[in-house]
Amino acid sequence: MGRDDRKAVLITGCSSGIGRALARELSGRGYRCFATARREESVAELGAEGFEALRLDVNDAGSVREAVAGVIADAGRIDMLVNNAGRSAFAPIAEMPLEKVEEILATNLMGPLAMTQAVVPHMAARGRGCIVNVASIVGSVPTPFGGAYSASKAALRTLSEVLRMEVEPFGIDVVVVEPGSIRSDVAKKSLREPERYAAGSSLYSRVAESIERRAEASQAAPMETAEFARRLADAITRPRPPRTVRIGAAMGSLLLLERLPGALRDRLLSRHFELDRLNQK
Repeated sequence: MGRDDRKAVLITGCSSGIGRALARELSGRGYRCFATARREESVAELGAEGFEALRLDVNDAGSVREAVAGVIADAGRIDMLVNNAGRSAFAPIAEMPLEKVEEILATNLMGPLAMTQAVVPHMAARGRGCIVNVASIVGSVPTPFGGAYSASKAALRTLSEVLRMEVEPFGIDVVVVEPGSIRSDVAKKSLREPERYAAGSSLYSRVAESIERRAEASQAAPMETAEFARRLADAITRPRPPRTVRIGAAMGSLLLLERLPGALRDRLLSRHFELDRLNQK
């Protein structure tokens, strides 16, 4: 067989949603996509679809090393890493169990960092590469009942800004993606314990329905994943990709909120998620 000169892309979190849609889009554009997932059944599904599928758990150091080494051994290089794997959670941060917060931070922040540290030496040796970190617009516009998730994505954004400066001398680009509302299983797969906050012992029992509403908020009128993947692929495959990519439904209203004075933004979001009810006797 002849040498495969297609650019190699390693994408985390391809079991569904953004990751799988982006793998499809980039494959259709001639990229060699290594699509990864944590669960064996998801890896099998990816393989059945025709992807070069790998098992990868970003929270497992051995799994990270094995996946990265496997791609390099097979393709000879990694031209692009897309850190997409993530977890969400919806709960009042004052009552959210710390172990749940740690799970979110481990997957959404430490996972991408582990992947980055694994690929940077290889990219630096080649003098080129691109790291795409999928954060979220709520990292810039945090909302009630999404504190841990918003914090993890804000931290990922900040980490990416620092990383960009540190790896630019080696020819490596860093792109931060801040999706808005995109069709996904985010609510279904999120860490939620509605009974915990509906119980009378919770300070937030009177607004328990609002916590559930927050979990479903991004799926009210979302952008389809295929459209999102198309627009994202347009951006990250440019010779000089942008620093930040913001795509998704409801982006206009979220960006408007971002520009508002903080106190006004707080009042609007608190009223929307009925936190003002907690002041009522």
